[in-house]
Amino acid sequence: MSKEKHKMIKVIIERMIADGMESTYDEAIKNTLSAMVAAHGYVSGATYKDAKDSNHRVIITNWQSLQAWTTWSKSDERERVIGSIRPILTQPEKFTILTA
Repeated sequence: MSKEKHKMIKVIIERMIADGMESTYDEAIKNTLSAMVAAHGYVSGATYKDAKDSNHRVIITNWQSLQAWTTWSKSDERERVIGSIRPILTQPEKFTILTA
């Protein structure tokens, strides 16, 4: 395996939620973060609201490696917890993966 697969990464997840669904999203994201914390290779993360648009939500997570993120992103567990968020999104999630 290349060193790139073992290099720590940040993943930025951007979501646009429907008007009036803020409290529903906030509750659902708690379940998502609880599941993510248990994922192999997860290091840390934080959630944010856009200061100018509270429907624009951003999650910044840190992972031990790209492989760890990829495994989580394709897992049944992520699919289960994200299933409660997808119906209130106005567009698909956007992912940005960063390395140092």
